[in-house]
Amino acid sequence: MCPQEERSLSFPERWPRASKFTLSACAAAVAELVTFPLDLTKTRLQIQGEAAVHRYGAAAGRAVPYRGMLRTAAGIVEEEGLLKLWQGATPAVYRHIVYTGVRMVTYEHLRDSVLGRAEDKSFLLWKSVVGGMAAGAIGQFFASPTDLVKVQMQMEGKRKLEGKPLRFRGVHHAFVKILSEGGIRGLWAGWVPNVQRAALVNMGDLTTYDSVKHFLLLNTPLQDNSVTHSIASVCSGLVAAILGTPADVIKTRIMNQPRDKQGRGLLYKSSTDCLIQAIQGEGFMSLYKGFLPTWMRMAPWSLVFWLTYEQIRRICGVRSF
Repeated sequence: MCPQEERSLSFPERWPRASKFTLSACAAAVAELVTFPLDLTKTRLQIQGEAAVHRYGAAAGRAVPYRGMLRTAAGIVEEEGLLKLWQGATPAVYRHIVYTGVRMVTYEHLRDSVLGRAEDKSFLLWKSVVGGMAAGAIGQFFASPTDLVKVQMQMEGKRKLEGKPLRFRGVHHAFVKILSEGGIRGLWAGWVPNVQRAALVNMGDLTTYDSVKHFLLLNTPLQDNSVTHSIASVCSGLVAAILGTPADVIKTRIMNQPRDKQGRGLLYKSSTDCLIQAIQGEGFMSLYKGFLPTWMRMAPWSLVFWLTYEQIRRICGVRSF
């Protein structure tokens, strides 16, 4: 292709992966801002009642009474203010720009170029599972530092109510402080359960959405429109919540635990240790703390994201996902 012809091409045609990264990041930012209060509520629910906190006493923090999803959200508004429902939203948006952009581009590349579709353009389930888990793990590894900052900033309001000094003045200060205290490794604290969770969530999200959408297109009269996208996204949000909540609980607790000067956790040695302590001290269902807000967040998040993403792809001249 000559330079003149190349210049005449649109941005999506000249830079297909960069355009898909940009479009998915924009859709994710919209979905994140709309559903962020549910994410904050979920995080608070997952932290309360930790058995390790009781075991280590004051060194680990003060326990809080159990509250359900609505009471937790109402308590945050009453005790900290309405805007605190969006505390940590900035690093959350940063995280999704990296995480969603990478996972979406990776999944499409694996589906279309590496694993390959069948002759009828369907994508075999086992390939979709492999692609979804791989894309989620890769995307989350790159986004793990922003996720760490998000989790820790979400807990700042709780620290203030407990009479503890605030740790961060803002997103930039949080990154600098974590880096100065724990080094590069400190920014990736909790990355193992983080990546494990992302692999499971994306096996539920990407795999389910892609499989359900193309099943409907191939086996029903439904067209490639908002109705099909909505049905597929509702299914993907539910499956993602069921598969991802246990790993999300472990990830949140490891990221939020206090650390020594070397950046080592004071409550849990590893994600396996956290899993064992949670089950032994609180029972198996403790792994599903925050499931309702997780699902109530994933369902609208998935709906908003996929509808927005499919629509802006159409507007920008990129073929449907």
